[in-house]
Amino acid sequence: MEEEKVDYFKGRGAQIKTENKFLKAQYVTDHIEGLDEPLLSAPTTQVFYENAKKIVNKVESPDLAGMYSLNPYQGCEHGCIYCYARNTHEYWGFSAGLDFESKIVVKENAPALLEKFLMHPDWHATPIMVSGNTDCYQPLERKLEITRKLLMVFAKYRHPVGMISKNSLVTRDIDILSDLAKDNLVQIHISITTLNEDLRRAMEPRTASAKKRLLTVETLAKAGIPVGIMNAPIVPGLNHHEIPAVLKAAADHGALGAGMTMVRLNGSIGKIFEDWLRKNFPDRFDKVWNQISAVHGGQVNDSTFGRRMTGAGNYAEAVHQLFSTSKKKYFADRSMPPLDLTKFRKGGNLNLF
Repeated sequence: MEEEKVDYFKGRGAQIKTENKFLKAQYVTDHIEGLDEPLLSAPTTQVFYENAKKIVNKVESPDLAGMYSLNPYQGCEHGCIYCYARNTHEYWGFSAGLDFESKIVVKENAPALLEKFLMHPDWHATPIMVSGNTDCYQPLERKLEITRKLLMVFAKYRHPVGMISKNSLVTRDIDILSDLAKDNLVQIHISITTLNEDLRRAMEPRTASAKKRLLTVETLAKAGIPVGIMNAPIVPGLNHHEIPAVLKAAADHGALGAGMTMVRLNGSIGKIFEDWLRKNFPDRFDKVWNQISAVHGGQVNDSTFGRRMTGAGNYAEAVHQLFSTSKKKYFADRSMPPLDLTKFRKGGNLNLF
């Protein structure tokens, strides 16, 4: 039986607060051995309400060209240790570490802003991704229902939408999603990183179990809603060997497609992940850390567009071949139906023509 970890915040991914480069003064834990009392304690979730001025953002990254995203929440209680969105929390004056998963910014006016955006005379239907940054079905959504209200706006205007989530709460909105699916206006991807529950609880502490995510895929598929999975991120030495099993399980539950990305530890995430890896897998630390570095040219992060999410080199190539072979085996006769851009109604359901 594994020894209980000392000073480990159960239910949280990050175990530290990292420096925020935008702040002049802040607490740091560089010399924790000199403190009489712990500087950090298990955080409770705090909610901050933001009166947003804008909700739909054009993604400017060359390797994601043409995408638009919408995020009703900033920060995410799911606490996934590898999440690339952690760095964005620093813009709000928070830490990318524990603050990211315990200080959640809520944009209650997101549905009204979306409707205003869709009514703009210069807007032409282009798929909008909900949850391009943090999960739109994270725990707070059960109470606040902002994502559900956003879906109502997309349905009203018959506008195409994509979604990605780790939470089974998405099945709550099957009524609206089914309506959108009838006109090929929605695609959903469920993120499945691992089938190993011990790894999942450590790496993604407040997310739905793999079993629940697979049942979510099955429920959506049976309702006629196009659903695929993202086997992401692949962390060499931790979950890469699970690729065939994950894709087979997803296909068996009705998924129509599958994608993957390689982990990259950009910005503050490198320090957060390193601390987490040392505390959870000390016996594998060197192997995992070195393999992550190997797929990014000797660094744990590569920000080169077109390569940053795929990795490069012999090890990365082996992982991609394993994924490609598995996808051909389990998804050979399947594909996600394209989103229909012709159903968009600028005037919503008030437009008779």
